[in-house]
Amino acid sequence: MLVALGLGMVATFMVLIITKRATPVVALILVPVAFGLFAGAGLDISDMITDGIKDLAPTAAMLFFAIIFFGIMIDVGLFDPVVRLVIRAVRDDPARLVVGTAVLAMVVSLDGDGSTTFIITTAALLPLYVKLGVSPVVLTVVAGLANGTMNILPWGGPTARAASALKIDTNDVFVPMIPALAAALVVVLLFAYHLGVLERRRTGTLEMKESLLAPREEVLVAAGTGTTVPPMPPRRTTGGSSDIDSTPTGSDDETQNRDQSFSSVLHPDRETLRPKLFWVNAGLTVALLAILGADILAIPVLFMVFAGIALAVNFPHVKQQQAAITRHSSSIVSVVAMVLAAAVLTGVFNGTGMVDAIAHWLSDGIPDWMGPHMAIVVGVLSIPFTFLMSNDAFYYGVLPVLSETATRYGIDPTEMARASITGQTVHMQSPLVPAILLLVALAGVTLADHHKKVLWRATVVSLVMLGAGVLVGAIPF
Repeated sequence: MLVALGLGMVATFMVLIITKRATPVVALILVPVAFGLFAGAGLDISDMITDGIKDLAPTAAMLFFAIIFFGIMIDVGLFDPVVRLVIRAVRDDPARLVVGTAVLAMVVSLDGDGSTTFIITTAALLPLYVKLGVSPVVLTVVAGLANGTMNILPWGGPTARAASALKIDTNDVFVPMIPALAAALVVVLLFAYHLGVLERRRTGTLEMKESLLAPREEVLVAAGTGTTVPPMPPRRTTGGSSDIDSTPTGSDDETQNRDQSFSSVLHPDRETLRPKLFWVNAGLTVALLAILGADILAIPVLFMVFAGIALAVNFPHVKQQQAAITRHSSSIVSVVAMVLAAAVLTGVFNGTGMVDAIAHWLSDGIPDWMGPHMAIVVGVLSIPFTFLMSNDAFYYGVLPVLSETATRYGIDPTEMARASITGQTVHMQSPLVPAILLLVALAGVTLADHHKKVLWRATVVSLVMLGAGVLVGAIPF
């Protein structure tokens, strides 16, 4: 009963999201509540949801202040050199832009934090997508694939969870998987190039002008002088088709506001620029990322402190500080709301015992003839199950049960751990992952449009990583 309810709850949620019959916030709240009550939770559902909120509150706080910090760095021009460098490298070719997106996301993902990766990647490249007429969905798909694949780094989270759940060494899990990671990243680059070629065929190539670096006719919101936005550059369609929607999602007003907001990243005369503080802001950002990698402070506390410093240094007056926060309020509200709403689903999932029920159901339902291939089974199962539930639920609830079964067939827990992390490319597209909610919010696309284009590609990348792991002997067949 609990297994059916757990799987049904997630399936119902996904159908509502993909068919756009409910927003993620509404679906994340109402669907788990309904299924939890049907499972007999009664008034205890309140405690379950409260526990879920307690678990995710630090993540919500981290995202709140991370958006403020990196938003300030965007406002003051810290990433402008990166944008100009990318423009010169991309020239007039959408294919180069999309491949560059993948490379940038991979490099930034080395810090192990998906939210940071998506903020920096979107800030640097979304203005260019808008200018070239390339669909923002392409950006979310490629950045999501790159970051999800890199998520198996030892400091990324899942590898450490798998190791601690099975009481093994993290390096023993990750190091043998490096060739498999490399193979998966190659597939991500191939997907990026293919999407770029499709966009090139759809939009044609545009002459890259210096006006893209310094648009002269725009009156920017960031400068507080009006709301006029120039038309996007005309596209020269050269034929062909794309499996990516050509128009950004949202109303005309929403599209205009997004274009206007991100065009300020390229404007050389915006009032928020702080060129004299460039190296101060660069030092702040490097220090934040260094402390983040060293794991000295709790991440929410780290971002709170550095956001406060960034506000005080760059905007010493109270009105300026309030304006700086208000500029990014829409992203803050949408992302934090979805994170807290996701706490309802995770709270009900754990509180009703659905996670434990699914784990034992899987263990009991695997036929004996599949026993010697349990590592492959876990690798395949990690694709849907890490998408449908949190990493904590899978690695601490499901993996130990399946690993215990695998030991009967001579499969080492380390091998099971390696197989279990191959589904992370798909996991990072889950609505239960705050970082992906941040990505789609910043890019101005819907989660449904993102999922339609990314899920099958993420599945292919995960299967390639699993297959490569088998070929190099890191995962037993």
